[in-house]
Amino acid sequence: MPAEAVGTGRDTYEGGLRKVARVVLLDPQDRILLLHGHEPDDPADDWWFTPGGGVEGDETREQAALRELAEETGITEVELGPVLWRRRCSFPFAGRRWDQDEWYYLARTDRTAVAATGLTELERRSVAGARWWTCPELSRAHETVYPTRLAGLLRTLLDEGPPARPVILDPEIV
Repeated sequence: MPAEAVGTGRDTYEGGLRKVARVVLLDPQDRILLLHGHEPDDPADDWWFTPGGGVEGDETREQAALRELAEETGITEVELGPVLWRRRCSFPFAGRRWDQDEWYYLARTDRTAVAATGLTELERRSVAGARWWTCPELSRAHETVYPTRLAGLLRTLLDEGPPARPVILDPEIV
């Protein structure tokens, strides 16, 4: 899910490979928080995804992960853990193609109330809400979820703990 520059009301992505930080946010019951997104002009074209977005300016990916999480969920009380997974993806969104290098950070929180108060104009038109998912719910889901193997990845994470080094996921081109 693309993110826009904070406070500008417009996106700043101009093509090329976009550096992205995403958060695999788990609550005390090991539920994962996913956002429900859709094409701005077609709510029926929808999917679920982890919070996160593009690195801005000279911030680190860790800083971007925490900033995006706060903007998209209002959750700031987190313990940011290691990078779990990395993937390259390419997808159409809002009338253009987005090419991204995504790093997925593990984070834990005791706070489960979500308040998306920092969304940009494009995000307000394309994010329909958030939901905490159990691993079995995610495994049974018929909705589109990104990354596409998220249910299995989450099961492995919960069973085995974080990997010793980031797992490189297969590229996804939509």
